[in-house]
This record gives sequence, structure tokens and C-alpha cells, in this order.
Amino acid sequence: MTSFASSVADSSTAIDFESIKNLTIAEAKAVDQLIVDELCSDVVLINQVGQYIIGNGGKRLRPMLLLLTAKALGQVSQDHLILAAVIEFIHTATLLHDDVVDESALRRGRDSANAVWGNAASVLVGDYLYSSAFEMMVRTSNMRVMEILSKTTTAIAEGEVLQLLNCNNPETTEGKYLEVISRKTAILFSAATRLGAVISNADADTEDALARYGQHLGVAFQLIDDALDYKADKDELGKNLGDDLAEGKPTLPLIYAIQNGTSEETAIITNAIKTGDRDAFNAVFDIVQRTKAIDYTENRATKEAQNAIDAIAFLKESCYKSALIALARFSVQRSY
Repeated sequence: MTSFASSVADSSTAIDFESIKNLTIAEAKAVDQLIVDELCSDVVLINQVGQYIIGNGGKRLRPMLLLLTAKALGQVSQDHLILAAVIEFIHTATLLHDDVVDESALRRGRDSANAVWGNAASVLVGDYLYSSAFEMMVRTSNMRVMEILSKTTTAIAEGEVLQLLNCNNPETTEGKYLEVISRKTAILFSAATRLGAVISNADADTEDALARYGQHLGVAFQLIDDALDYKADKDELGKNLGDDLAEGKPTLPLIYAIQNGTSEETAIITNAIKTGDRDAFNAVFDIVQRTKAIDYTENRATKEAQNAIDAIAFLKESCYKSALIALARFSVQRSY
């Protein structure tokens, strides 16, 4: 095992995200150049909005997953680079649309695009990014790729609508919540790792296993995202704490707290979800802490991360496999 792999073998070791990024740094630069080239439109507003959100930091986690998968299976081809850019375009389009739906004012610590240019521009540029993503994927001349990504974007849209239906509904069950995050968030993680395998001409079993890895990782990632709304530092998280509550989203910490709080506590959270009452955040925060809802959510995330790790046990040992394992652990260790 490499020294990197050795450090990952100890599950108690804090994961250095930068060391993972460095494994694909050359390929990531090529993907970034593709993104810049594809954002070169003669419509100035598209360039401004697209570059604002894509250039606004972020982990580039989904493209990284595709590149690491490709390297774990062999090498990175031009089609891998194209699809990594496609995945980032689709993700960015969902962020633009999400911020409009959620009326979010912050994204990654800066004003959201809709706060700067308005809802109409954000929606339309999001549509442009979706269209560009499909134009790019056609270049691979691979019907399997188009099938995966068309199903993925459909599932994301379904997840968005399901989340909308759950908003301001304190009777949302854990099962319904998990269905939303599986479609809305985890499916793009799964597509990234599946596509890495498809372009590497992996067999069906390998493709399915890597897709399961991505799906479990995506669920773990979103579970921690929802937990961080009740424990993170605002500046580190890059959004306002209490945003989920203000948007009336019944996330797992709230669902668990409703089920395990006193009748009075349940009433406080129920009313806050129904009304999207940000002013109730402190009271809700105290209830979430008292009922150990964050512990429950983090434990669920840890199980999902372990399921992700188990799914790729068959891969031959390499620093890239170790990085995929490290990303699963990072997903539950992170504070942003």
C-alpha cells in the first residue's frame, strides 16, 4: 500500500481533502479548461452568470469522482474529461435552479446568482448549462452515456418536485426524505462513478458496483449537509444557518427530533416547518441537540459511507481506490 493508502486504512485519521484532489490535479485542470471553453458564449449575461457560479470555489467533487474512478480502472481518456465537465455543468445548473426555488441569498459564502442578477437570469442560464451539457455528451458518440445522463437529469427533476411537495409538511417520513435525497443529490454522484466505468469499458458488475458506491456516497454527503445546518459555522459552511428551516424543509434532524421530542417540542418544530419560521431556529436547534438528532443523522451517514466503501472492495489496491475510500470517510468527517 502507498503511504496515502496507509493513512486511509486508519478510519480514525482525519482525511486531507487536498491530498485527494492532488491525485487528479492535471486532469482537473483539463476539465476546468473545457468548462471555460464551453462557457464562451456571445451572450454576455450567460458568461457572467456561468463564470460567477462555476468559478465560485466548490469542491468539484462529482467530476473528481469520475476521474478517480477512471484512474482506479486504468487511465483517463478525452471522453472522461468531457463527461467530468458535463457532470459539473449539470450540477451547476441544479444549483442555479435550487437557489431560485429556495430563494437562497448565499451560495458558497457569496451572494447567490439570483441575488445578483435575479431569478429569471438564473433560471435561463441554468437551462443553458443543461443544454450545453447534453451538447457535450453527444461528442462521446456513446448511447449508453446519453441513456445514463438523460435518466439522471429526469431523476433529479423528480427529486426537486418531491422536495417541493414535502416543504412545509412536518408529517414527512424518513422514507420520503431519503427518497428525495436519493433522487435529488445521490443520483448525480452515482452517474459520475458509473460513467467513469462505462467509458473505461468495465464489465456490468463493475459498473453497477461503482454506481452503488456513488449512490451511497451521495446519500451520506446529503445527510451530513442537513446535519451541518444545525452545527456548522456559517462562514465555513458558506450559507446561512437555519436556511433549511426557513425554507420549510423537513430534513432528517427535524424528522427525528419530532419523533423523539416531548409534545411541546414536537409542536415547536411542527409549527416552524409549516411556517418556515427562521426566528424559531434557536429553539429548534436546542431541541435537535437534546434529542440527539444530529447523532442519529451522522450515524446514518456513517452507515451509508461504509456501504460505499464495501461496494468497491473488489477493486485492485491503488492510491485511487484509497482515495475513493477516503472520500467516503471525508463525507462524514467534514465541517463544510
